[in-house]
Amino acid sequence: MAKIDSKVTVLAFERKIDISDAYLWQTNSQKENAVKEPVIVREKSVRGTISNRLKNAIASNPAKLDAEIEKANLQRVDAAFLNEDCDTLIASFTCKILPFTGKPSVCNNQDFQAALEETVAQYKQEQGFAELAKRYAINLINARWLWRNRIGAESITVTIKNGEDTLTFNQARDISLNDFDFASPDLTKLAAWIEAGFNGEAFTLLQVEAQANIGNGQEVFPSQELVLDTGKNKSKILYTVGREQNQAGIHSQKIGNAIRTIDNWYPNAAFPIAAEPYGAVTTLGTAYRQPKDKQDFYSLFDPWIKEGKAPKKDEQHYVIAILIRGGVFGESGKE
Repeated sequence: MAKIDSKVTVLAFERKIDISDAYLWQTNSQKENAVKEPVIVREKSVRGTISNRLKNAIASNPAKLDAEIEKANLQRVDAAFLNEDCDTLIASFTCKILPFTGKPSVCNNQDFQAALEETVAQYKQEQGFAELAKRYAINLINARWLWRNRIGAESITVTIKNGEDTLTFNQARDISLNDFDFASPDLTKLAAWIEAGFNGEAFTLLQVEAQANIGNGQEVFPSQELVLDTGKNKSKILYTVGREQNQAGIHSQKIGNAIRTIDNWYPNAAFPIAAEPYGAVTTLGTAYRQPKDKQDFYSLFDPWIKEGKAPKKDEQHYVIAILIRGGVFGESGKE
C-alpha cells in the first residue's frame, strides 16, 4: 500500500446502527390479559429543601443559616410513575443494522478513500464482524439501555424479534455489564443476525422490548431534556414521544450510547465504555483514550490507513466500532 501524505480535510461516516426512540409503557403482570398503557409524564410543583453547598459565611453563622433554610425552594418539575395497579415497565424500540464496507459518506481524498475501503475489506476477511456483533448483542439482551430503570428492577425479560423469528431472554438482569463472557445459543443467533446486517447479507431490523418488574406505582426514568432557559420554566423536563399525549420516552442517542458500550480495550480498562474517539465518559468527566498514549481513534486510524501500519487486533475492533458509530473525522487544513 502506497503511503498517503496528503491531508483528508473532509471525511465523514454515517452511522450503521440506526436506533429509534424508546417508548415507555406499563402493565400489571399479576392480571391475566392486562393491556399495556402508556407511561405519562406529569408536572409537579414542589417545595424543596436547601441542600446545596453554602458559602462559609452563611454556613458558619447559625442565624444566617436559619434564614437561608427558611427560604422557599419552589420547583416545577416533570415526573413519571407507573399507575398504582401496574408493576411492570415496558420499553420498546427498533434497531436497524446497515451494511458496512468502509465507504465514507463524504471524503475529499480519493487515494485515502480507496485505501480505507481496502483496509476495511481486509479487516472483514481476517477478523470479521463476529466480535463486534456479539458485544452489541450482549448490550441488547442485558438491558443496559434501560439505564437507571435497570437498577431498580427485580427482574427483566428482553424479547427481540427479527422478521418471523423471536428470541426471549428471561434473566436479562443476571447478564453482566462488566464483561462480554456471556454465551448461549440464542445470543449466538442474535449476533449472527447483526453480523449479517453489517455484511449486507440480510435486512436486519430488530424489534427490541424489555419488561422490567419495578413495583406498583414506582418512579420511571425517561430521558431528561436539556434546559437551556433556566430563568422561568421548569427546572426538569422529561422527554415525551408518540401519538399519546405526554408518553414518556428515551432518546435514541442514549440507547445508542448503551449499545456501543463495548470498549474494554482501552489502557488499564476496569469496565466497558462507549466507543468514542477519545474514550469520553461525560458522567465521569474523563477521556480514557488520551492522544499522548497514542490510543485514541486518530492515533490508531491515521497510520493504519495512510501508512498501512495495522494496529493490534483489539485496536482494530475499536477503530471499526468508531466508524460504525459514525461521525466527522476530517483533519484540520490550517495546521
